[in-house]
Amino acid sequence: MKCFWWARLAGPLGLLAVWACACAWPAVQGCGPGPGYGVRSRTRKLVAMHYKQFSPNFSENNIGASGRAEGKITRNSERFNQLVCNYNPDIVFKDEENTSADRFMTKRCKDCLNRLAIAVMNQWPGVHLRVTEAWDEDGHHHQGSLHYEGRAVDITTDDRETEKYGLLAQLAVEAGFDWVYYESKHHVHCSVKSDKSEAVERGGCFPGCARVTVAGGMQKRLSSLAPGDRVMALSETGQIVYSRVLLFLHRAAESRSTFLSLETEDGQRLALTPHHLVFLDPGCRRGGHAHQARFASRARTGDCVLIGAEGGQTRPSRIMSVSLTRSAGVYAPLTEAGTLFVDGVLVSSYARLEDHGLAHWAFGPLRLLYSLNCEPLRMKIQEKHSLQRQTDVHWYARLLYRVACIFLDSTLLNP
Repeated sequence: MKCFWWARLAGPLGLLAVWACACAWPAVQGCGPGPGYGVRSRTRKLVAMHYKQFSPNFSENNIGASGRAEGKITRNSERFNQLVCNYNPDIVFKDEENTSADRFMTKRCKDCLNRLAIAVMNQWPGVHLRVTEAWDEDGHHHQGSLHYEGRAVDITTDDRETEKYGLLAQLAVEAGFDWVYYESKHHVHCSVKSDKSEAVERGGCFPGCARVTVAGGMQKRLSSLAPGDRVMALSETGQIVYSRVLLFLHRAAESRSTFLSLETEDGQRLALTPHHLVFLDPGCRRGGHAHQARFASRARTGDCVLIGAEGGQTRPSRIMSVSLTRSAGVYAPLTEAGTLFVDGVLVSSYARLEDHGLAHWAFGPLRLLYSLNCEPLRMKIQEKHSLQRQTDVHWYARLLYRVACIFLDSTLLNP
């Protein structure tokens, strides 16, 4: 079919629509397909962490948390130049050494700390975040401590009201720290992955051995899936359908990555990266409307995911274990529906933004481009993507994330 002149403008108009969607996000937050479609999402009530609780439920140096220590940084080492100084006026730094050591940290740690400072002021007006310890150059911590690398901070509130610290710890989780430990009655310990960590740069994906159900009922590995295939997904009305795969937001066959593995009571075993969205319900209520798209890193034993059932419906299945696994390949297919069933479990096509409806809305321009019967335009888009390195996230997804970092509430983003 002839490609009309207006179709040639779809690319620029699509990018314009991205900015418009980002600016208008509060009005469309409840929009999107799948569970909860058409219903404004409820504000999540924060639950304070218990004393000695840590999140995620791995040891700090586990790759699923902040990862291994990389060695002590001193003022004379070359790596010291990689640390940044935090001069945020909304944070109180104890700095008992009078050397500004508590202001030195990695960029990732600084970003998380600045987000937390905002959350603290919003939660308790007039109260500020206080840092009692950050980078340690005096050897006050155990060997291998991330304090020696500027990747860890000990925090309180400046009013020093200890009853706030459980909630402070949960706010730190929401702010994006990779490991949070309510370590002491007098402070909360937080740490982050290395700035160069592979896990920091990646979006959300599944391993190549993960399987989807294609039209006709056959199972297919993600490593052999191709754009144009139709896979089992959930429609806007909550019915199981077969939705077309438009493209891959991330595809790297040679990569090996660490995935969270969620095993359900019905025998499903879903492996996905912590940044990816999966539909969860801690109460295991029947009905898709009760399941909310959450980062996979928030999944806990006892929560429920959605699996396929008879009659084109879904039903909840309880998570029996959460563990880590290594596997080859990273794949993130984008479907027209914005959802798909991977290894029998309903997941979102999206990652890095904890709002499935908003993400689906923002990807509307890209879906429009692929729905146009304009072969030259589609070929040009695919050519742009093919010029990227194999391990790159799709350019459109990168663009959206940059826009989101400017306009959206930081608690929605997984840094």
